[in-house]
Amino acid sequence: MLSLDFIRRNAELVRENLVKLNTDAPIDAILALDERRRDAIQRVEALRARRNEVSKRIGATREKPPELIEEMRRVGDDIKALEADMRALDEQLDDLLLRVPNMPRPWVPVGKDDSENVVLKTCGEQRVFDFAPKPHWELGEQLGIIDFDRGVKISGSRFYVLKRDGARLQRALITYMLDLHVKEHGYTEVYPPYIVKRECMVGTGNLPKFAENLYRDAEDDLWLIPTAEVPVTNLHREEIIEPGALPLYYCAYSACFRREKMSAGKDVRGLKRGHQFDKVELVKLVTPETSDEEHEKLTRDAEDVVERLGLPYRRVQMCTGDLSFVAANKFDIDVWAPGVAEWLEVSSCGNFTDFQARRANIRFRREAGARPEFVHTLNGSGVALPRLMIAVMESYQQADGSIRVPDALIPYMGGQQEIR
Repeated sequence: MLSLDFIRRNAELVRENLVKLNTDAPIDAILALDERRRDAIQRVEALRARRNEVSKRIGATREKPPELIEEMRRVGDDIKALEADMRALDEQLDDLLLRVPNMPRPWVPVGKDDSENVVLKTCGEQRVFDFAPKPHWELGEQLGIIDFDRGVKISGSRFYVLKRDGARLQRALITYMLDLHVKEHGYTEVYPPYIVKRECMVGTGNLPKFAENLYRDAEDDLWLIPTAEVPVTNLHREEIIEPGALPLYYCAYSACFRREKMSAGKDVRGLKRGHQFDKVELVKLVTPETSDEEHEKLTRDAEDVVERLGLPYRRVQMCTGDLSFVAANKFDIDVWAPGVAEWLEVSSCGNFTDFQARRANIRFRREAGARPEFVHTLNGSGVALPRLMIAVMESYQQADGSIRVPDALIPYMGGQQEIR
């Protein structure tokens, strides 16, 4: 979240950035409530000063003037009423502040939507086929490794069942990515809960804005995670990280659950958009002055995954109109899927500056006894599996309908070189 002080001092800048982000937020309402709150604080302080003054006068004399006693009663009642008003104003302010997006970094290109994103680089050569490449849903059904009908029978639309070498390939990709990030990129692996408290969703910016896209247990007010970013970032919620502990790098495999309401009618075939999918997530907690450098490193860690799998990919700079609610700067990594003939996003790598840290109250000390500061948080998929599965299946398909296993995955497939 943005601090109230920042909005108060930079109201016009915030409004200008909201235009660049192609969104809105209740800035006028926030400033009006802030004015009322500060006025209430001044009135309470004046009443408290008057109460102290009269208390001293009463204490200095043996007599207790009735008019002063009555005035003290009224002052006490007024203070209680104003304090109740201030609590209500604080609650309203907190709710409104949670609805304001992060501010973009100054160098983020201005654009209205994803059509104005900027391709920064393209790496690898797209494979040239001497046959017509099939989409993954045809390959998966013909090989008996994806069962869409039974997925729908069990859970409804946008669910599927991976079977035999389909399940094995997904498991191999998960283990390969975790090993790469832990052994070579320096991350600490964690296995987090898939169900979290409301305050964890608020901390990462999923609530209140995206409630309709999340799955919830209403009885206990617990939420299924849309990404491992939520529990992993909240590992240090309400903590002050001691000097010398930063940076912290975490990676986690998890299932992810999203209602995909905003994508209704889109990409209904295959694995591209499901309500449940698997992902390996990368999360960093770092000092503010290093976050842009750490953002580049995190993005390279995600790119390394697809490079080693031999998949053509591109890095895309999000313009202001396509930034997420929490990101100050964001890169997408897209891989080429020849069967569906499109670039598929497998990772969004974001620098969230102190936006999440303020919501989750994650701070650090530079040295013993120093004033706590908010950390900067970053995260990115390292990477998301359904679309990575699509790219692997379609890129490594052979004319007879079989799939060659990428060299990097052969050890994780027990030496198996083909899926037939």
